[in-house]
Amino acid sequence: MSSITPAVPDLTPVSVSPVSRDASADVSPASPASAAETAAERVANAGAEKAAWKGAEIAAEKGAGKVAEHARASRRLVCAVALIAVLGLCVVSSYFLRLADGVKVTSVSIGGTPATIFAPASGLRAPVVVIAHGFAGSQQLMQSFAMTLAHQGYVALSFDFPGHGRNPRPLAGGNSDLDASTRALLSSLSEVVDYARTLPQGDGHLALVGHSMASDIVIRYAREHSDVDATVAVSAFSHAVDATRPKNLLIVYGALEPEMLHDEGRRMLAQSLPSARMEEAPLRSTLGDFPQGTARRLVFAEGVEHVAVIFSRETLSETADWFNHAFARSGSSFVDARGGVIGLLYLSLLLLAWPLAQLLPRLSPTPLGASLSWREALPVILLPAVATPLLLAHTSTDVLPLLLGGYLVQHFALYGVLTALTAWWVVRRRTGGALSPSASSAVAPLVSRVTSSFSRHGPWALCVSTLLATGYCLFAVGLPTGAWVSNFLPESGRAPLIAALLAGALPYFVVDEWVTRGVQQRRGVHFASKLAFIVSLMLAVLVNVSTLFFLVIIIPVILALFLFYGLISEWVYRRSGQPLVGGIASAVTFAWFTAVSFPVMQR
Repeated sequence: MSSITPAVPDLTPVSVSPVSRDASADVSPASPASAAETAAERVANAGAEKAAWKGAEIAAEKGAGKVAEHARASRRLVCAVALIAVLGLCVVSSYFLRLADGVKVTSVSIGGTPATIFAPASGLRAPVVVIAHGFAGSQQLMQSFAMTLAHQGYVALSFDFPGHGRNPRPLAGGNSDLDASTRALLSSLSEVVDYARTLPQGDGHLALVGHSMASDIVIRYAREHSDVDATVAVSAFSHAVDATRPKNLLIVYGALEPEMLHDEGRRMLAQSLPSARMEEAPLRSTLGDFPQGTARRLVFAEGVEHVAVIFSRETLSETADWFNHAFARSGSSFVDARGGVIGLLYLSLLLLAWPLAQLLPRLSPTPLGASLSWREALPVILLPAVATPLLLAHTSTDVLPLLLGGYLVQHFALYGVLTALTAWWVVRRRTGGALSPSASSAVAPLVSRVTSSFSRHGPWALCVSTLLATGYCLFAVGLPTGAWVSNFLPESGRAPLIAALLAGALPYFVVDEWVTRGVQQRRGVHFASKLAFIVSLMLAVLVNVSTLFFLVIIIPVILALFLFYGLISEWVYRRSGQPLVGGIASAVTFAWFTAVSFPVMQR
């Protein structure tokens, strides 16, 4: 039986914890001292919070001030660049306005051939100098000779060969029949010279100037016509020269032209030497006798190449002095060395493009494009450059009645397709073989990205931006070019050629803009892409020299256009965030300039 233990109450004292004391203190009435302390803390906290807000406001105001100051500085820079560009254009305009003083300029048509007469405003009779342009040239390209000679007291007559400039007649022959094209060019020159002999301001004496392709034509004509008292052949290549014919021949090359052409000049001059050895042909020394018609002289104009030689001060001075000796005249010292002025013209137009680009709307908050890394971009750049000339090596170049235009339209189009396909392959590799939405937008931009751009801004913003950029690239640059440099306005028969060239150029320029742009655009990729295209054209010439040789003359001009319009498209892209704007503007501009410059051939 268990025992029962009586319960003993627990008398252990219960300790009171500090929390319990605090809790009891909370419910107890607060003392005056603690209430004052609590109020002070609240005031201090409120003051600290107010100070923090004030500090944030000051920081925000400073940040806003910096942003505003940066915006003001940007606006000042934009205005300063625009002002400099406008001043440059004013200087150029002033030069050409003053150039016309003392010269009467008359446009005429000689049996359908567009021509221009530059005569001294005094009306005094003088020798007539007929001036002929080279391949893919026009009478505007030879204005520096015409103005120089007119100011020196001569009557100058320039014109457009068949297939060139605004001459509506196509050129017979082409690359396939050089004899036929030579006969056509000689016939055109003969028609113009016959007209020149009838000019009332002419004194009965006649001279000729020819550049590049036309150098052989004027030499051949002067060789067979003894009434041509003197001839100037610039960048000449001709086998029609001997020791006495043509009479009084000056041969000028740019010092930077290929040595092959320099040797041709030495060969022509050497025929006047007793030894007839090229290596003994002297530079800047006049051989023979002017009254007997045997004078010969060879000059390499310093610092210029095949195109710039016609704007060189040395070339123009040598030409004027040569005619003054041949006709026993003394002219003024004036020379229309417009090369520097033309450089200022294009520099001013380029500078003006930057502030004008800032006026375009922002078409995409995030810059659109493929955003290729250098590693990804290399195959996209290199593969089309090598494959295009190889794939086109045996294709017909006669798809257009435009010398070299038929090949160029194929080169542009195939290059654009290969670039797009290579970019698609690169993006597939980036995404492991499956095109993610972002990758798909990089490869097929004309659908997804353009649609999203439309949804934000509407199609009109993109259309207006493209029209403005194209208008500037084409007309703001083209109209002064047509007035002072080379032909710009096409005759009606070239309109279909512009459309055909645009069909080839558009895929290339749009795709190239897209693959070289993007949020993470790599510096130098765009330039490398354009340089690869130039190299591709050089490879095409090597693969098919006989047909594409004249591309060698055009490639430096294409490179200059790539640099000029490449900068404009860069500024347009940075502002708009849309590669289509610059791509379309560049395509239209290149199609236009190619169609109005390359000779139209008879088919």
